[in-house]
Amino acid sequence: MRSLSKRVTEIHPSMTVEIDTLAKRLSTEGRSIWSLAVGEPNFDTQIHIKEAAIRSVNKGLTRYTAPSGMQSFKEAVSEKLLRENKLAYAPEQIIATSGAKHAVFNAISAVVSEGDEVLIPTPCWGTYLEVVRYCGGIPIALECSVEDNFRLTAGQISKAVTEKTKAFILNSPCNPTGVVYNREEIESFAKIVVENDLYCITDEIYEHFIYSKDPCVSIASFPGMLERTLVVNGFSKAYCMTGWRIGYLAAPSDVAREVIKIQGQTTHHPSNISQYGAIAALGGVFDTVMRQEFAERMYRMCEVLETIENIRFPKPEGAFYLFVDVGAYYGKKTSGGAQISNSVDFCRALLDEKGVVIVPGVAFGLDSCVRFSFTASLPTISVAMPKFREFVEGLR
Repeated sequence: MRSLSKRVTEIHPSMTVEIDTLAKRLSTEGRSIWSLAVGEPNFDTQIHIKEAAIRSVNKGLTRYTAPSGMQSFKEAVSEKLLRENKLAYAPEQIIATSGAKHAVFNAISAVVSEGDEVLIPTPCWGTYLEVVRYCGGIPIALECSVEDNFRLTAGQISKAVTEKTKAFILNSPCNPTGVVYNREEIESFAKIVVENDLYCITDEIYEHFIYSKDPCVSIASFPGMLERTLVVNGFSKAYCMTGWRIGYLAAPSDVAREVIKIQGQTTHHPSNISQYGAIAALGGVFDTVMRQEFAERMYRMCEVLETIENIRFPKPEGAFYLFVDVGAYYGKKTSGGAQISNSVDFCRALLDEKGVVIVPGVAFGLDSCVRFSFTASLPTISVAMPKFREFVEGLR
């Protein structure tokens, strides 16, 4: 047989998806599993959203629409961006996508050519790196350390820019670190983007999950940025609609036209049923009880982690993850004799010996760390975290 596409064979699978799949399989096989891995809120979709989707089915609103999505959906998103984010994107600049991940793929596909460099703060969601590579671009990691609380500086961006730099990707609040950049920091990033005539892809999927005093500020709101920024967002996190697969991309008009062409030749448009649900979501009110609950879960997890020697982590300001440096324990063995050399070894041994599931930091570009999600229930956290402490304290 002839070889497959090099572009396809060189892309890495999503480690978070693989781990979540493994955890679910072990659970169905009867194994006691406590998963702190996947970033999926354990709340149900609000009833008014479900009812709107059901009504659309009962009315027979199940036909094809335009590749960019339904006009009513795009108008609702446009109004939301203006109302909540002070961003003036017209409906024709909005593209409905099958989740925020799809919007990320479309955005990178539209702006990145072979050999283009894309600046990406790391640790980061691994999809950014893989899609840039898939599109022929070169991801340039702007490394942020635990000593600096994983915060990027404008100086790092400026130093990394070359004549090949095409775009900068920003994720605030950040998966996996929980960093939320304040207005002054984002303004400093924006100035460099404008000065160097770059595109900016900003992933704002966690905008409603902030636990500090700083509000979520979109980089697109600064002078010179609206015409060069592609805003990624969706409904999976804030509205507990992960399985609905509905998100959106807001882009400059010329970019939006190209993205619509991409989508017209690939997925066409996302489910109309999901779009009707999303319209209802935007017409409602974000459930702040969920954010308060996540803050409590984060506090409970931090309480346990703070009692463990030789691990380091900044307290998250946003999103719903803890990124914890456990590198001090590499080179040790578990009570069962397993050697711990890296984050994959660490997470595999934790699962084998304690049934606790977390994600290796190598999936996000920093192998000394592991990621916890506090979207799990408090009962799960109350069992899993002491087990994690027992595991670490048993390493010799």
